[in-house]
Amino acid sequence: MKYFLTLILVVVLAAGTYAAWMWYGITQPYQGFPQEGVFVELPHGASPRYVAYLLKRNGVVRSKLAFEIYSRRHPKRTLQAGEYLFDHPMSGRDVFWKIAGGQIYEMPFTVREGETMFDIARDLEAGKFMPAGDFLYAAGDPSLIRDFAPEARTLEGFLFPATYELPRHPVATELTAQMVHKFKDEWKLIASSDPNAQAPPTGQTSVKPSHDSKGQAASSEQRGMKPPALWVGESPTARLRSVTLASLVERETPKPEERPLVASVFDNRIRKGMRLQCDPTVIYGLERMGQYKGSLSGKDLASDSPYNTYEHYGLPPGPIGNPGVASLRAALHPAETGYLYFVANTQGGHFFSATLAEHNRNVLKYRRLLAGLPADPPPPPPKPKPQPAKKKQTKPAATGNKAQKGKAR
Repeated sequence: MKYFLTLILVVVLAAGTYAAWMWYGITQPYQGFPQEGVFVELPHGASPRYVAYLLKRNGVVRSKLAFEIYSRRHPKRTLQAGEYLFDHPMSGRDVFWKIAGGQIYEMPFTVREGETMFDIARDLEAGKFMPAGDFLYAAGDPSLIRDFAPEARTLEGFLFPATYELPRHPVATELTAQMVHKFKDEWKLIASSDPNAQAPPTGQTSVKPSHDSKGQAASSEQRGMKPPALWVGESPTARLRSVTLASLVERETPKPEERPLVASVFDNRIRKGMRLQCDPTVIYGLERMGQYKGSLSGKDLASDSPYNTYEHYGLPPGPIGNPGVASLRAALHPAETGYLYFVANTQGGHFFSATLAEHNRNVLKYRRLLAGLPADPPPPPPKPKPQPAKKKQTKPAATGNKAQKGKAR
């Protein structure tokens, strides 16, 4: 009997010791990895036992068994696949909730407005996310945008500018899918918004509806206003043209308030059968051919490229960058102006003009500003007022003896 009681006591003590060790193993912080931290990749479909094994092997948890038992006590919480960074001591319990919450390691990556897919590829490679070629290969496949713009040749224009949270080694096709999905969401909001609800852009005056003699609202033709832009509409062709125009606008001006004005210039030039003569389109064409050297020459403006809007009429065959919300909105709703030209003003904005003569004057302003002079030359000094002519004074006639003497001689 005494032996049996002793055995029970030993078992109880052993169980208590084991339970205490398990509790200690799951509740006390532990760091069996290098000070700089360790990444652990958990594959899809991994069991709690295999996850526990990976964590223990990398020095993240103190007890593989304690972690596995704790995981099985929470069957409704799934351990999420992904890559996790552990850079400070954590208890096994905290490790479990980090993984169950899917707190995978991510880094922000920003696509700036107007960047091309070549720019994005270079940035991804510089950030050590992926080789540039991997991203360009994925961006060269337009299947993701086929339902929106079947004529698109690549994903250029549809890789929406935003900040994306990326794992250390994202998959190129998954990243482009995320960017295109973001573009489609933003497009729905822009296309469904009421342009009349927006404040007019800087320098523009909102136009109130005029009325005809019967008091009815007059049409745009009756008011002498131009009809909607040539690319506005929900047809696939119209959508591609809208995004293409928006990409030109994005590359031409950094100022959101100027974008409806730039869009109006391109709209007006297309209506009048004028070439757009847009430098960024030439640059993009040269980039696609690997021939851009950082600046444009006269020879470049005559380059044989479908994107050369100095040589070809109308819009280029596709977007030349990835526009943001302001440029997409401007492309769908250009300002109503008579402008046909614009030139930089050295302040980040532009001078706009409706005639070539006015444009040439603005070019002179630009050159004066580059030289550090005022935009307008100082006015000429005022001409001196003409002085009234002085009257000649006649001497009075001599009298007396002097007169007589003079006459005698």
